[in-house]
Amino acid sequence: MRHPASDQAKAQDRAIVRLAVPAFLALVAEPLFLLADAAVVGRLGTPQLAGLGIAAVVLQTLVGVCVFLAYGTTAGVARRLGAGNLRGALTQGIDGLWLAVLLGVVLTPLGWLLTEPLVGAFGATSEVTGYAADYLRVAVLGITPLLLMLAATGVLRGLQDTRTPLVVAVVGNLLNIALNIGLVYGAGLGIAGSALGSVIAQALSALALVAVVVRAARREGSSLRPDARGVRAAGRAGLPLVVRTLTLRAALLVTTYAVSLGAAGGATEIATHQLAMTLWGFLAFVLDAIAIAAQALTGRMLGAGDRAGARAATRRMVQWGVVSGVVTGVGIAASSPFLGALFTADEAVRSLLVPVLLVAGLGQPAAGIVFVLDGVLIGAGDGAYLAWAGLAVLVVYAPVVLLVAALGGGLVALWVVFVGLFMGGRLVTLVRRERGEAWLVTGADGATA
Repeated sequence: MRHPASDQAKAQDRAIVRLAVPAFLALVAEPLFLLADAAVVGRLGTPQLAGLGIAAVVLQTLVGVCVFLAYGTTAGVARRLGAGNLRGALTQGIDGLWLAVLLGVVLTPLGWLLTEPLVGAFGATSEVTGYAADYLRVAVLGITPLLLMLAATGVLRGLQDTRTPLVVAVVGNLLNIALNIGLVYGAGLGIAGSALGSVIAQALSALALVAVVVRAARREGSSLRPDARGVRAAGRAGLPLVVRTLTLRAALLVTTYAVSLGAAGGATEIATHQLAMTLWGFLAFVLDAIAIAAQALTGRMLGAGDRAGARAATRRMVQWGVVSGVVTGVGIAASSPFLGALFTADEAVRSLLVPVLLVAGLGQPAAGIVFVLDGVLIGAGDGAYLAWAGLAVLVVYAPVVLLVAALGGGLVALWVVFVGLFMGGRLVTLVRRERGEAWLVTGADGATA
């Protein structure tokens, strides 16, 4: 005799796997852009690698602030799809693409003009800062393509399609690796060649994704023209997610600054932190695959008015998050003695990287829960709560990590604070919200208070 609860769990698992596996493989491509850059640039020398670390944090912050283009669009498109309004879903997606273009037009020249003060703010040595500026001046040209990739990917995820972004991501990443090697070593462009290779790969990837969305919009009769009201609405809906993302990026910036402060601008700890944070980002994107499924499934279920289904799917995805966190944690801990050799010949960096990665590994199970619940609440349109919760955690975390650095705490101690206090704080706030009912708002345009 078949048990209904067992059948429901199997159906949920199939839906999660269908969305999460392609999303996982596609999401891996984003940190692989930086991993490829780190592997290529790391062979140039430790100062260059440290410079890449600082430039990468700045670029990720500029683009990461706009991640709502993917997350908010996924939730909104999925809600309309669940409510049976495919044309409206694609219309909202087109508005998101135009918003990405508008933001890119603003952020690209701003990032280029502020390159020197942005990299100089980290207090590194002049050599490291110089390499960071060389990379960032070129890399900012890829901001608009990156934002278009975010928006187009969000539309496709909302339509329950995570396979198309996967294909584009794989091809784009392979192209990025080839261009990096050719431009850095073949053309002799050094660290700037690495940035240029990434920009070219990003532009071609954006073009491919936008083309897919445009074809779907034309098929459903959605207008491709910019609609000022729709673009403004997309911007307003994304504002809470901007605040939420700013708190996350601020925490990463404060952590990097604390490392630079504690290391007195030295290259070894900054380079080690860059490698550890890049690997942390890689693992985060692995866990975020389930969060992407959570956004798409939660949005579609609530759009269709299925509160019970959204709650049941959340419980199942949390279980997946815990298991995934254990697997990634054990994996990073077990491989920690060997990973450094992939990126640098500096023995000091390799040695310091091991204990930092052990700390990162211990935090992975909690991170699995955090990412899943973050995705659930984004899919539910609960951006306002995420914004306030993010601010609360940041207010507690920032002074503590800076104090530890000022008191002479080393890189390992700073990572203990990052994993324990910052990730722990996010875990508490997200679990508290999920246990309530306020986020379970139904309808095509639902948004929580």
